[in-house]
Amino acid sequence: MTHHIIKATKYTVHLGGFSHSLEPAITVNSGDTVDVETYTGFHVCHKAPPEFVTPALLDIYENLSPQRKIAGGPHLLTGPIFVRDAQPGDVLEVTLKHITPSLPVGFNAIRKNWGALPEEFNQPALRFIPLDLENNVTEFPTGSGIKIPLKPFFGILGVATAENSRNSIPPGNYGGNIDNRELQAGSKIFLPVFVPGALFSIGDGHSVQGDGEVNVTAIETSMNGTIELKLRKDLQISTPIAETPTDIITMGFAPTLDQALEKALKNTINFLVSCTKLSPEDAYVLCSLAVSFRITQVVNLPQKGVHGMLSKAILPEGSWELSNFRF
Repeated sequence: MTHHIIKATKYTVHLGGFSHSLEPAITVNSGDTVDVETYTGFHVCHKAPPEFVTPALLDIYENLSPQRKIAGGPHLLTGPIFVRDAQPGDVLEVTLKHITPSLPVGFNAIRKNWGALPEEFNQPALRFIPLDLENNVTEFPTGSGIKIPLKPFFGILGVATAENSRNSIPPGNYGGNIDNRELQAGSKIFLPVFVPGALFSIGDGHSVQGDGEVNVTAIETSMNGTIELKLRKDLQISTPIAETPTDIITMGFAPTLDQALEKALKNTINFLVSCTKLSPEDAYVLCSLAVSFRITQVVNLPQKGVHGMLSKAILPEGSWELSNFRF
């Protein structure tokens, strides 16, 4: 196995979306690990304090080629990473080994006509928020005494599809802008592969976020991480699923929360049926008794997200195996 390093430069990042025609930033083998550097805030560089705009980010802002500006999304993503031998129908297992903010400042933005309350909070607002990386907290508002523990994660973990110019804002069966705060260091996400090489991209670092991400953004943060990419030809899935040290996480994405919940619930039932051999009815009952369904985000239009948290502790040891995925 080989360890790689990807620095975020104008040659290794792309803006606004995913595309199968992008030149890969790097090629890896299954089982390789990668140190990844990601930047955020491409569209706020001209308003940001000096400690936010590193020379590398400024070079990206000023010199990113038009070919690496894919669609209208705001996200600056590192990649894509080409995984040798990955073919449509395979599954890419992404293990998040380390996730660390790289700068002591992030930002939060309210966008006009976006968010959970677009009519009540209808004026754009941009805040740069200091991060106390030594103590792993942020105080917001500054001077309020309200201190929030940092729980960093990558909002976007996704692969390319046959669509040549896919906006980075909505999540889907390809992953993408999931914005699930449970996907912290120590977790894994499994993504269906749609194109040769998978073409995996990562970014949208968040230092902290509440479920729902109601005002459109979290504390958006330039983030470094270490990931392992493993090709799984023994799995068959059509939508992302994740695993933390304590839980299985199923997901549902749809235009409404009701529809997203229905998809997440059905995906949980399918997981239980395929991996524990429960009947569909027993799996449905178990979901009502023991699975917590949470709002992932309500702002990544046109797709809202719901995820189900199934504690691995309630399942008999050896009663489920990830290699049995069939949904």
